[in-house]
Amino acid sequence: MPAPTDIAPRAGYPAQLLTVTGRSLAQLVRSPSHSRRAEAARKLARHSLWLSAAGAALVIALMLAFDLTEIQLMPARGTPGLWPIRILTDFGKDEYLLSALGVALVVVGLVAPGLHGTRRALLLGLGTRLQFLFLSVALSVFVGEILKYFIGRGRPFVGGKADPFNFIPFEGSGAYASLPSGHAITAFALAFAVSALWPRLRVFMFTYAIVILLTRLVLLAHHPSDVTAGALVGIVGAMAVRYWFAARRLAFAIRADGTIVPLPGPATGRLKRVAQVASAP
Repeated sequence: MPAPTDIAPRAGYPAQLLTVTGRSLAQLVRSPSHSRRAEAARKLARHSLWLSAAGAALVIALMLAFDLTEIQLMPARGTPGLWPIRILTDFGKDEYLLSALGVALVVVGLVAPGLHGTRRALLLGLGTRLQFLFLSVALSVFVGEILKYFIGRGRPFVGGKADPFNFIPFEGSGAYASLPSGHAITAFALAFAVSALWPRLRVFMFTYAIVILLTRLVLLAHHPSDVTAGALVGIVGAMAVRYWFAARRLAFAIRADGTIVPLPGPATGRLKRVAQVASAP
């Protein structure tokens, strides 16, 4: 979200809410303005191509040499002792993560019009970053759903036997929506997006993503090649959204060589002070 500090302080709250919401949406679709966006686009295309080629080769290798062995080593689906894994895996469910990010965006949108000056700028700066996280996950998940439908790979043991080459394209049911893994897409898109904004969280976020990936294997929800493909889709999708934001000078800057780096964000201490002021009677 932008930091519009020129809204008349005396304007009514509904008018300010509409203005802030309109500007926050308009910034996402405005024409790119960064002078180095061409260099960043070339770097994005190059990295996406290499990642996609290497990822596709790994997916095929896993499908041919490892998927069958791995799913036969996992505990039977429905094993009672796996209940902690079933709880843990939900932390990678796209509906839950997108809902949480959506609620956070709504809260920012409702609180920001009641603030002015630096306080509003700080909160809207957080809003821009929440938009980036939300769209990184949403775009990646959307692409993943299209791929699932076109590919139509059966989940482990669907059909009664361990067959990693059980494909019914365009089948459209959950049983044939194994490739790519939606949980892996969500977890890796979020991990990349958070790490892009706050690099110090990189190890924590990718550890979280790997844990989610492993839960899908233990629960026999996916083959190893499915989660690998999901991780690839999530990372490339978040990379594309990062470029979109950087080209519009939102949350990111572009260096001379096309490298995209995060802009300094709102400090946690200052955000806490803003929240206290906003919630004060």
